Amino acid sequence: MAAVLEGLEPEETAAAAEDAARSAVEAVESRPGAPFLLVGNQLNLDVHPGGCHRLQYLCSQQPPELLQVEFLRLSTHEDPRLLDDTLAQVPWSLLHLRSLVLKGGQSRGALGACLRGTLTTLPAGLSDLACCLAHLDLSFNRLETLPPCILELRSLDALLLSHNRLSELPEVLGALPALTFLSVRHNCLEKLPATLGSLSALQRLDLSENLLDTIPSEIGNLSNLSELNLASNRLQNLPASLAGLRSLRLLVLHSNLLTSVPTGLAHLPLITRLDLRDNQLRDLPAELLDAPFVRVQGNPLGEASPAPPSPPDISQIPEMPRLFLTSDLDSFLVTPHGCSVTLACGVRLQFPAGATTTPITIHYRLWLPEPHLVSLGPHDFLLSGVLELQPHGVAFQQDVSLWLLFVPPRVQRCREVVVRTRSDDSWTDLETHLEEEAPKRLWARCQVPHFSWFLVVLRPVSNTCLLPPEGALLCSSGHPGVKVTFPSGATEEPRQVSMQVVHMAGLELRNLLEESEASVSPLLCLSQSGPPSFLQPVTVQLPLPPGVTGFSLDRSHLHLLYRTPSIATWDDITTQVALELTHLYARFQVTHFSWYWLWYTTKTCVGGLARKAWERLRLHRVNLIALQRRRDPEQVLLQCLPRNKVDATLCRLMDRYRGPEPSDTVEMFEGEKFFAAFERGIDVDADRPDCVDGRICFVFYSHLKNVKEVYITTALDREAQAVRGQVSFYRGSLPVEVPQEAEAARQRKGTDALWMATLPIKLPRLRGPQGSGQGTDFSLMPLNLGDAETGFLTQSNLLSVASRLGPDWPTVALHLGMPYRELQRIRHEFRDDLDGQIRHMLFSWAERQAGQPGAVGHLVQALEQSDRQDVAEEVRAILELGRHKYQDSIRRTGLAPEDSPLPGTSASQIPESAQV
Repeated sequence: MAAVLEGLEPEETAAAAEDAARSAVEAVESRPGAPFLLVGNQLNLDVHPGGCHRLQYLCSQQPPELLQVEFLRLSTHEDPRLLDDTLAQVPWSLLHLRSLVLKGGQSRGALGACLRGTLTTLPAGLSDLACCLAHLDLSFNRLETLPPCILELRSLDALLLSHNRLSELPEVLGALPALTFLSVRHNCLEKLPATLGSLSALQRLDLSENLLDTIPSEIGNLSNLSELNLASNRLQNLPASLAGLRSLRLLVLHSNLLTSVPTGLAHLPLITRLDLRDNQLRDLPAELLDAPFVRVQGNPLGEASPAPPSPPDISQIPEMPRLFLTSDLDSFLVTPHGCSVTLACGVRLQFPAGATTTPITIHYRLWLPEPHLVSLGPHDFLLSGVLELQPHGVAFQQDVSLWLLFVPPRVQRCREVVVRTRSDDSWTDLETHLEEEAPKRLWARCQVPHFSWFLVVLRPVSNTCLLPPEGALLCSSGHPGVKVTFPSGATEEPRQVSMQVVHMAGLELRNLLEESEASVSPLLCLSQSGPPSFLQPVTVQLPLPPGVTGFSLDRSHLHLLYRTPSIATWDDITTQVALELTHLYARFQVTHFSWYWLWYTTKTCVGGLARKAWERLRLHRVNLIALQRRRDPEQVLLQCLPRNKVDATLCRLMDRYRGPEPSDTVEMFEGEKFFAAFERGIDVDADRPDCVDGRICFVFYSHLKNVKEVYITTALDREAQAVRGQVSFYRGSLPVEVPQEAEAARQRKGTDALWMATLPIKLPRLRGPQGSGQGTDFSLMPLNLGDAETGFLTQSNLLSVASRLGPDWPTVALHLGMPYRELQRIRHEFRDDLDGQIRHMLFSWAERQAGQPGAVGHLVQALEQSDRQDVAEEVRAILELGRHKYQDSIRRTGLAPEDSPLPGTSASQIPESAQV
């Protein structure tokens, strides 16, 4: 055990011993009658459940090997009483124990977070190990106070207490003379004991991610301390005694509230890294600013300093400004200093110092993923909206780092996430790295040399290589056995070749063909740059379909299929190539690249079957729903859901919505366009950018939310009776006339059928005064709510908003800042008139906002805080519609070409005459 632990950091000790034991565990358990995981001097009981029972069994049997154990690892995801009883037997059973790991976190919750163990204390008997125990790991548990027995472990060298609930450390902590490593990361510490400075042997101290606002000056007595981590606390200042830590090599202070640091830190003789990022530092000693080991990004340093001369001396710029932009802004300024920018739409950018030689204004906009803005292959999935960064094509002196936030998809076999960008009317994939922020939030990071459109795509794993004239071998990283061999002389000039492999489930194929013996190889997609053909034949190797071997198959049932991407048919080329069969593989030669598929079936019309199977790979089974809000039946939620998510979504929505059962299952392709049409006397109430001739347009993307909330109305008399209408869903391009449901229902259902589903919609009979204000005496002076930054809403727009609020208006009013007394006055003045209450509240607030900046943004925020995201989206749609109308008017007047996209125009650029 000593050899295993020697030379390792204390945090790595447990992992190293576990790795050393893991290889022997399987051999031990495979022996007949082996009841426990005991290998040499290592006892690892956290690999499988029931570790406490196994340890109790060992203690009762007392095998000779137990006396040699120096390392014990036990999971704390056990019953607390059982765990306590088990630990009480450790001191008298494991007499030579040097390392004890009682760590939680092995299990994960529904959202992927590590679950804490059940450990809340330790039995007092563990103090009997005082002479031998050197390593104690209690991380990821529920400790609120430090167990007293720990303070008696005089030989303790490393103590790990991270991810617990400790609010303080005891004063007697200084009674551990041998302690060299102490980790209390991610707890609730608000203060530290002064006796911490008595740990004279301490070399590493981690107190990050706590609630500390001060550090005792006695910390300067830790003469052997080499690493100190105080990141992510609430420190506003530091004791001057830190400058006396002459052995300090690493000092981490990022993410605090520091406004200054001791000047003596610049003179520490051994310091190699001083991390001061993300604080409130406005000034630093010159010695620290010039030191190469100091990191100060994210501080407001030198804000009042004059700009450096042009051209700038980049080596003299110590800081990188950080910008956090709200949704009201659509541009920001980048200087030669560089900057780090976080956008409200889930995008981060980092411009390194010197990326641009002159200040430049960057415009951004997040577009809805319309088909003309998205480039997807047949087996690609879209994971994000489309980000546009302008000006297009401007080359930076250094690559700019770009992070795009997306929700990770379900585990997909042999697929990868890439950022795709448009350049010179073509789309290319960038080298992408994934960074996890939370279990269900990932960042896709890439480096970009210039700006254009960007989106995140899930694609089959692509293996590429640069083919030289000397030849090469290209192998698939996800499917062993798929290879392409390029002989010498296959090309005169180097060219880029790439390979993608797509797998099809055998059960799905057999159900499609209704043949129990049918099987197919992986689908191979080959592409290249340069000339279409090779100068020498290229050898392709595909694995034989599952269940088929080269020595037993019937060659008349084996088919090699070929498809050109520009043609939707598959051709059987088995007789046109020489198929070389081995026990596991089939090899053949080609002179140009396309798609290849190896089938084993008794069917004869294989080409047509392959087309259906290929489409099945791309199809998604979905259901369509139409729900009406319980408190406001005129508000309709339309959504297209994957079949496996329907029940969970309806369970979540049914407390606020009601409606018919979901439609029958419909098959749709990624990126397919469809639309919802309201029929039989019901129409869409508002003018929306996505509404054409009363029909709401959708584009289906399997990994994005395909949901919209609309308001409907009717020209029929609802005072006499309820209006029973319907919403029908149709696929394809928008036709001139939507067929009636009765006619559409007779059409054949399928992926090429126009009609998909029809669901009933009912508007109940109206009772009492109307909410629309008809028949009431209501008039106000015309107004334009807003400003040039956030855009304007007219009186008509505010009336539309007022008609949506209903009983939620008091909550919205309070979030708008109106006093509760005024709400009571409005209720009294407009008794029994809900619509009058809403309109008076909204317009009286709007009149007080005259000339105030950010009014529209304030209204949207109040709606969101009141759980009226639907009305907030309606306001955004109004502004978006105004932007579209403004752009159309610009093109009509000839100020911009018809086919050129206008810059990301904000509401501030829309004149009042173009507003809705």
